[in-house]
Amino acid sequence: MRGQVNESPQLFAMFQVEERIRKDHPLRQVKEVADEVLRGMSRTFTAMYSEIGRPSTPPETLLKSQLLMALYSVRSDRLFCEKLDTDLLFRWFLDMDIDATSIDHSTFSRNRERLLEHEVAMKFFEKVVEFARGKKLLSSEHFTVDGTLIESLASMKSFQPKKAEDRKPPSDDDPGNPTVNFHGEKRSNKTHRSVMDPEARLYRKSNGTSSQLCYIGNAVMENRNGLCVGFRLDRANGKTERKGAMKLLKRLAKRGFKPSSVGADKAYHTRDFVGYCRENNIAPHVAEQSKRSVPGLDARTTRHESYAVSQRKRKLIEQKFGWLKTVGGLYKSRFFGRRRTEAQGHMALAAYNLLRIVRLMAMPQAA
Repeated sequence: MRGQVNESPQLFAMFQVEERIRKDHPLRQVKEVADEVLRGMSRTFTAMYSEIGRPSTPPETLLKSQLLMALYSVRSDRLFCEKLDTDLLFRWFLDMDIDATSIDHSTFSRNRERLLEHEVAMKFFEKVVEFARGKKLLSSEHFTVDGTLIESLASMKSFQPKKAEDRKPPSDDDPGNPTVNFHGEKRSNKTHRSVMDPEARLYRKSNGTSSQLCYIGNAVMENRNGLCVGFRLDRANGKTERKGAMKLLKRLAKRGFKPSSVGADKAYHTRDFVGYCRENNIAPHVAEQSKRSVPGLDARTTRHESYAVSQRKRKLIEQKFGWLKTVGGLYKSRFFGRRRTEAQGHMALAAYNLLRIVRLMAMPQAA
């Protein structure tokens, strides 16, 4: 029979939020792992705040909010706070009461510098990696490196001559969005910079693609289960990917990993990267460029089956970059500046790792 619209819904209701979240919801396991990781960061959080003054929003809530933004592709702090007002799932994940006042969007802005100063996003990301390592989900020897462009929040109109006297006055046809004519003007990073995001650089990945203001995000992946174990953001130039990869491998060694092989694409088929790997007893499983010969990489390396395995595995890192840009919201940064964008990348990749970890833990072979 036809249902009837209830024009006078009841004013009060008594229920627990826990009852409204289905038992097999994937966020249940993500929440458990995230809470365990955050408990291990208590000392860091204590050092961030004074012992006097008014209580602030817990840093655990801020970090878990950023995880939700990455997992559900929420594009801004303001939009997240609006969703938090009506979404029971978000409130349950943040351990908030139903009648608790939603977080104000300015809370994220006021606390962002504090989180950046103590490198909380990077520490949380590394704690998630250590959790996976404790569950024996990581390879300690075989890795893959790669880089990807992350577009800056600044527009191309903000890319102006460094000297103020060389800047053209904006057109008065549209004060809110003035017309800018770049025809006939040569622009480069030597003579120009973005007035909105000075750290961003004009760069293009390859021939046939347009130049854009961007950064280069460098990542390192372990080859067993495809978890991201390192990430950094650098200014874009032709050597950034290789230098960033070398810095990531060096940091891996400090964190107790012992890389014995590293896979990479043709962009890493260079003397400096291959030489670094050889100096540190790392087999450079790098895709070769047909017209270039690099000392340290020849048939003595490429003939082995392990080289072929690394070349197959290295494609998995592209899946992470795809998730990072589509679901994680890092196709274009939400912030001005390298440090803030890097923190956004760390939180998005931590969210990716958490999803991957709970799936692996549910598999019989991972038990």
